[in-house]
Amino acid sequence: MKKIVLALALLVLPGLSLAATAGYPLMKAPIDLHDKPSLQRGAKLFVNYCMGCHSLEHQRYNRMARDIGLTDEEVKANLIFTGAKVGDLMKNAMPKAAAKQWFGVTPPDLTVIARSRGVDYLYTYLQTFYQDPTRPFGVNNAVFPNAGMPHVLWQLQGMQKAVYEVHKDHEGNETKVLTGFELVQPGSMSAPQFKESMADLVNFLAYAGEPIKLERQKVGIWVLLFLGLAFVVFYLLKKEYWKDIH
Repeated sequence: MKKIVLALALLVLPGLSLAATAGYPLMKAPIDLHDKPSLQRGAKLFVNYCMGCHSLEHQRYNRMARDIGLTDEEVKANLIFTGAKVGDLMKNAMPKAAAKQWFGVTPPDLTVIARSRGVDYLYTYLQTFYQDPTRPFGVNNAVFPNAGMPHVLWQLQGMQKAVYEVHKDHEGNETKVLTGFELVQPGSMSAPQFKESMADLVNFLAYAGEPIKLERQKVGIWVLLFLGLAFVVFYLLKKEYWKDIH
């Protein structure tokens, strides 16, 4: 019995650890993979603001175009800014060695970031950069403290500062808790517009992590219907074959 309890505890502990390190509460990402205009806007944001450092090394431009409702010509005109061909993988030209020297760590490929980190994490992360003069790029992040990434979307969101509350424990020790943000330099978007844009960007990253998800779900429904029908047929056959025995 003790071994069973220990095994269950070991299974649960990684999840508890992840939850404990989350810190700032995550916002719910409004993901809708059926919303092709949202996916198109998210793709535009990605190639304009993210792809300078990050890539989607397991996604091809033409596959993306087909899935989110664009033609190859539209992708060439609006989403490819290098000499890449429409059938190429979505890689960037940043040398990994140089990137590590500049940022302290090589910017990761983002093909499966929505699956590994979660869409709520990304949605909150992108909205919670704040001024921090102690950091190399002058910003910090609420859900990823001391992140090495600069706030590349500051021109859209503007710059915000952290708002803290001071909590005291029963021994009188004070702890500063980040509770929100205050805009100190407006960006080109209002807060609701920026929030919607981040929903589009995360929606696109969710698609990139599993491009076949919607198709898989459709096939899954038909498979379940087939299995249900097959169960009825097999049950009737079983009754027919075994009627003389029962």
